[in-house]
Order: sequence, then structure tokens, then C-alpha cells
Amino acid sequence: MIALSLAEIAEIVGGQTHDIPDPSVTVTGPVVRDSREVEPGSLFVAFAGERVDGHDFAADVVAAGAAAVLASRPVGVPAIVVDDVQSALGALARAVVQRLGATLVALTGSAGKTSTKDLIAQVLRSKAPTVFTPGSLNNEIGLPLTALSATEETRFLVLEMGARGIGHIRYLTGLTPPKIGVVLNVGTAHIGEFGGREQIAEAKGELVEALPEDGAAVLNADDHLVRAMASRTKARVILFGESDDADVRAENVRLTEAGQPSFRLLTPSGCSDVTMRLYGEHHVSNALAAAAVAHELGMSAEEIALALSEAGSLSRWRMEVTERPDGVTVVNDAYNANPESMRAALRALAAMGEAARAKGGRTWAVLGQMAELGDEALAEHDAVGRLAVRLNVGKLVAVGGREAAWLQMGAYNEGSWGEESVHVSDAQAAVDLLRSELRPGDVVLVKASRSVGLERVAMALLEQDTAAAEGEVAAR
Repeated sequence: MIALSLAEIAEIVGGQTHDIPDPSVTVTGPVVRDSREVEPGSLFVAFAGERVDGHDFAADVVAAGAAAVLASRPVGVPAIVVDDVQSALGALARAVVQRLGATLVALTGSAGKTSTKDLIAQVLRSKAPTVFTPGSLNNEIGLPLTALSATEETRFLVLEMGARGIGHIRYLTGLTPPKIGVVLNVGTAHIGEFGGREQIAEAKGELVEALPEDGAAVLNADDHLVRAMASRTKARVILFGESDDADVRAENVRLTEAGQPSFRLLTPSGCSDVTMRLYGEHHVSNALAAAAVAHELGMSAEEIALALSEAGSLSRWRMEVTERPDGVTVVNDAYNANPESMRAALRALAAMGEAARAKGGRTWAVLGQMAELGDEALAEHDAVGRLAVRLNVGKLVAVGGREAAWLQMGAYNEGSWGEESVHVSDAQAAVDLLRSELRPGDVVLVKASRSVGLERVAMALLEQDTAAAEGEVAAR
């Protein structure tokens, strides 16, 4: 964080200092909510959760070097006490962002937010110091914590914004007002909570409404609900996509034998070739969004193409491809799932399958529930099962309860290939099945909503420490 004294922080958040001998002490370390992340000079934010109360760790974090605790009650060690810790954290983030000289880029969408955020960050940091959302910490707590990690040297601040209802993004943009806003798509993720795609579009469009007149709205030209958001912003509109009228677009899109996208990038300032290290054609749209942001910030087509070609996956369990010593390839995409991302992953698996079959291998789709689909759940799971058949995926392993049964039934009803689908009760049953049947050259995709915990299948197949990996992802 930029250097601020405890007295300055107390004034910003409207708090009272308690047990602070010297209010001029400066916070020189990060602002954290996890006591394990405390460094000398940190500000520890004490949240009272259902199972853990951060206030209980106050003495420990100060002993570990924290300058003070942001708390809702006195804790017997140096503290800034406020009525509402979350609101105070947001106020602090807003004040810090206002003092920064950084350009703030915010993005949202139903699918691909984290992957695109990672691409934008990697492209921009090839130009100047960049801070960005770790993992998918895109809510009212994760977003201000990310903003507070920026320093005086930061030139670009890239923030992912999630929404689970109308008004959520409006609140986030109030904390960290963006100069550039990116809307990727309007899909069916969380449709059970929103009630429909039109309501999702209403929520996502709050981002472009928050942009200033001298800002830029980067919109997906290939999604009619996103394109329509142009009428909701005062900012200049930049379209990206494969549409002919897109300002930043792709030509000659193809996948390599490994399933990695290759295309010709066209921008208003020139064109250049891109071959990505990521897997799946859906990353072309993500890359174009990143390219549009980079073009707006003055990067040439050649600079953008080089950065996109060098960019990797920064967030775990998102099309994470690992080849075992015996030749089996595991694609761990188990962080989350919705109908759009599930279809994209299956198409990526199908592309990888062409090379696998040439080596005598098969493709496996190990799939679980897509959560929060409401009344659309049956139809969407059935459709994914059917798509697996149409893409000629070798075998579907549907893992879990009712929704998994719908996946398997969709595959079975699509045609005779459905006999190659199987429904198992849980992750361990899937692991047992795969261990007994996998052979060299096979490619295994693992994907489901985060609540299913299907990453355990991928980790078991790779004989990795699931508990340690889950802790790493949770911390991020």
C-alpha cells in the first residue's frame, strides 16, 4: 500500500484509535485479512466470520509485526476501531485509489473473467508496473484488498468485478472508479439468482455506466447483450470480437495440434500474429479483450501479440494441462463451471483429442454439477451431455447426484455413443474408475462448479497434495 500513518487511516475510515502510543506510525506493509500473511508494518483487517473471528488473532498479528488492526471493537493491541470493518476497508481503498497515478482497468462478464484479467495483466505489465486481482477475489472484500496492494510505482491496476445481483458492480465501481471498463459476455452463470439473462445484462452494464467521459468501454461485439451496453455509457466505445465491424478482431483462427489458439490480430494501429500458450479457442475472445485494452493504452500490435503469445495461466485449475510420465494428459479446469465455460472446455478437449487419437489415445470428460442455474438446470446439464456426444468425446464420466444424472442422460439420449457414458456417485468413484481404465495417450478433462470439489479427481490422477493445493487457491 502507499505509505499512510495510522492517524491518516483513522481519519479516512472515520475510526477511533485504541492502544496506539504513536499515531504517526506508518503502515509500510500490505493490508491483509489472513493472519498468516502478516508482514512487518502490515495493517490486519479483522472480519468476524461464522466460524473464525479475526479479532481473536489481534495479539498474534501485532506480535508478528503488524502496525495495527482494523477492527470493530478494541482488542487490547494497537487498533483503529470502526462501526463496520467492510465499509471501512472500502473507504480506505477508495482513498488510496484516488491518490494513485495508476490507470484503473475493470472487467466483468459471465464467463472468462479470471482468464481475461490474467491476460490483460500480463500484457500491461510488459509495458509498466501492474497490480491485478489474484485468482478470482472479485467481491466487496477481495477487490479493495487488491486495490490496496498498489504502490506509488503502480501504473496499471487491473480489477476483476463479480456480481451476484443488481447493484453489486455499482458498489464496486464506487470503491475503485475505473477509467477503462471491459464487459466480456452475458451468459447463464448465476442465472438462478438473477432470474434471466436480461437481468444479468442489467447488472454487468453497471460497469460501463460508471465510466467517465474520457474513459473507454471495451465491449464484446459478438454478444448482442454486451454490444447494446454502448448506449449506457458516456465513454468512448471500443468493440472487440470476430465481427467485421469490431475495432480489435481476429482472422485466420485455428487451433494447433495441442489445442492452442493461433490467429492474426488486427487493431486500428496494425496487425500481428499470435500463437497462445493457453488451451481452447475460447481464449481468442479473451485475448482480443486484452488486446483492446492494451491498444487503448498505447501498445502497438506487435507488442500486444508478443505479450499474448508469451502469456500463461496465472490462476490454478483453469485449463491447467499436465502430462504424466506415462503419457496421460490431465486437464484440470475444476475451479468453476457454467454452461458457457463447460462448452468451451469440451471444445478444447475435442481439439486436443485429434492429436491424442493419432497416438492411440482417447478423450475423457469428467464432469459434475453446474450450480446456480435455477429452472434452467435440467436443460443445461442435458445439453452439455449431448454436446459431448456431438464433439466425439471418447467417454463421459458424470460425477455426483441429480445434475450428474442429467448430464449422463443427455449423452445417452443423443445417440449410441451414450453407452460410453457412465454416472458415478462421487470423486473417489471417478478416481477408481479412471485409474483402472486410463492408458497412455489419453486426455482427461475435469470440470464442475467449485462447490463440487472435483479438483480432487485431477489431483489424485496427478498424485498431488490436494489439501495443500486447495489451501493455496483459497489463500489467493
